[in-house]
Amino acid sequence: MTGVFDSGRGGLTAVKELLKIAPDAGIVYFGDTGRVPYGTRSRETIISYALQDVRFLESRKVDAILIACGTVSSTAFDELCAASQLPITGVVDVTADAALAATRNGRVGIIGTPATVKSDAYTTRIHSQDPAIETLCVACPLFVPLVEEGMTSPDCEITRLAVERYLAPLKEAGIDTLILGCTHYPVLADAISAYLPGVTLINSGAEAARAMVERFPAEVRDGGGVSYFVSDAVGNFERSASIFLGHSVTGKVEQIDIEKY
Repeated sequence: MTGVFDSGRGGLTAVKELLKIAPDAGIVYFGDTGRVPYGTRSRETIISYALQDVRFLESRKVDAILIACGTVSSTAFDELCAASQLPITGVVDVTADAALAATRNGRVGIIGTPATVKSDAYTTRIHSQDPAIETLCVACPLFVPLVEEGMTSPDCEITRLAVERYLAPLKEAGIDTLILGCTHYPVLADAISAYLPGVTLINSGAEAARAMVERFPAEVRDGGGVSYFVSDAVGNFERSASIFLGHSVTGKVEQIDIEKY
């Protein structure tokens, strides 16, 4: 059984990919919807929240954990690995490596929450593999709330203006590859591609899910189905989960008190 967690609904992009690769996957998903977003919090708060998330998944007897959150992966990965006996996979290294394989002109853009951008984790990984790659990082703090509110269409004026505001420096820099460094961001892929045509988008949730299946095939493919847990009322999560998954989870979500962990 695999545990997957995120600050909200974004980690469902990783769940979707896991189920695509392994339809028989056994997954426990936790979305900390009561405390989303993590990306504008202090490092200390992010670590504290993430430790509670991991302890909850451990209480569900999972065998491995996927951090389907760019903020936590870039800010608290080492602390979580030190605190848990379970194997833990984050999104940073595998996503950075995918961007390295994809770029042709050596100019890679990285977008994420303010905490992810401040950590410089993606650039550090990329330059450890190839110091010649040019990277440009941009924080996009409005993207997570837009996705959580379902405002994801390229035709939505608010979304279009936010994309143009944040991504203008990347367009001017001539990047050919863009890391979506938050698992919420793939839901905005159409809006981003409309502004950056021809740029290859690297989906951090999908890359991490593929890595999880490769590293822990037995833990993923245990036929246990998917259980969904959230820290706020289930209704909002149920209504918006289909945006990420492509199918309804109504009646399959349980609210828990994350502060107990």
